[in-house]
Amino acid sequence: MPSAGAPPWSLRRRLLAAILAASTVLWLGSLGTVTVIAWQETGEVFDDALEESAYMLMAATTDLDARGLLAPLPASERNARKVDMQYQVVANGRVLQRSAGAPAAPFVAAFDDDHGFVDLAAMGERWRVFVVRDEARRFEVQVGQQADKRLDILEELGEALWLPVLGFLVLLALVCWWLTGRVLQPLRRTAAAIGAKTPDDLAQVDTSGQPRELLPMTRALNEVLARLDAALQAERRFTADAAHELRTPLAGLHMHVQLLQRQHPDLLAPFQKLRQDIARLTALVDSLLMLARLDPLVRKQLEGQALELAPLFAQLQAEHADEAARRGIALSLRCDIESVRADPQMLAIVLRNLVNNALRYCPAGSRVEVEACRHAGRDRIMVRDDGPGVDETSRRRLTERFFRVLGQEEGGSGLGLSIVQRIADLHGIALTFGPGLEGRGLGVTLDWPSQDRAS
Repeated sequence: MPSAGAPPWSLRRRLLAAILAASTVLWLGSLGTVTVIAWQETGEVFDDALEESAYMLMAATTDLDARGLLAPLPASERNARKVDMQYQVVANGRVLQRSAGAPAAPFVAAFDDDHGFVDLAAMGERWRVFVVRDEARRFEVQVGQQADKRLDILEELGEALWLPVLGFLVLLALVCWWLTGRVLQPLRRTAAAIGAKTPDDLAQVDTSGQPRELLPMTRALNEVLARLDAALQAERRFTADAAHELRTPLAGLHMHVQLLQRQHPDLLAPFQKLRQDIARLTALVDSLLMLARLDPLVRKQLEGQALELAPLFAQLQAEHADEAARRGIALSLRCDIESVRADPQMLAIVLRNLVNNALRYCPAGSRVEVEACRHAGRDRIMVRDDGPGVDETSRRRLTERFFRVLGQEEGGSGLGLSIVQRIADLHGIALTFGPGLEGRGLGVTLDWPSQDRAS
């Protein structure tokens, strides 16, 4: 069952809170920056407006000849002014006074109200004009500003603001990236835990400290793992029980056949074929029992040790010398390393299966060599022959259970190399198939991990 731990928390709420907090802080910072810049810019605008108002007041209170208002401003001062307003004093449709940039004709020729704004075109430019008339309607003051001048103020404000605003946006993106990475870290941990699962590891994923949004998926996965583990355990128990129960009747059947052979010597050939079939069935049962014992194991449960190879090779030579001589096959074993790290019984099973396969499928006059050596800093054992070999397509399927190469006359269960592969996986040994001696036959290579060197 899932382990109990810290109560689940909401990934959505935490992510939302993190983004809102970061956005609020950065928004306040950007608002403060924009306020300072806008204050500076508008301060300059109002200063220019005050300056223009002062000029207009002076124009209204001084003599025309002493005003000097018709003299144009220097170009440098005119370009530097953000608020450039032009005015006219109009009476009876005639301009009495005006600023240097104002047209000679009135902005607004006929104005009926006491005051108001008018948008118009004059001197090839768009203007916005404010008109105010005195109470006696003797004269009116018209103050205009070019539309381009207003846009210039906005452009200058935008030029002053775009870099800080862009900086805050980049900062906001970086902070949100970091915060979402922190908030989504449980997802990565859970994904890593699931990705680390192997066919031998069906333990349930820990759900302590996970967000609420992830719990349904993790619990569903744990239920699947539990069902899969139960199914595998049932399959392994069935295989082991069936194989174990078959051994006794097979042994009895073998004894009965021997007894019948002695009682009916004239039926020696049929009974001999029956004994071979019983022997093959017994070998199949033994292989199933071996796989049933190997399947539940995991690598961490396997206690490897420094295994001396010379005695093991001598044992293999003694066990298979008669079979090799009977089949007319030259069997040689060479050991150039002192030891490897492995389980003694399992490594003996591996080498026995590989040598048996080579002797069984090679014709008379073939050679089978078993060699232990160092290669590229790793311990290696090779079993090679110069027999008929196996095509490339079939090599990729040699470790599949019950797979046998088509056209082979020799009997077999198709489980020997599956057992070899399983034991190699438990030891972390790389099992590869390739050409055999002098490019002919089949070569099987066992490469130990470099850290497992025991010599």
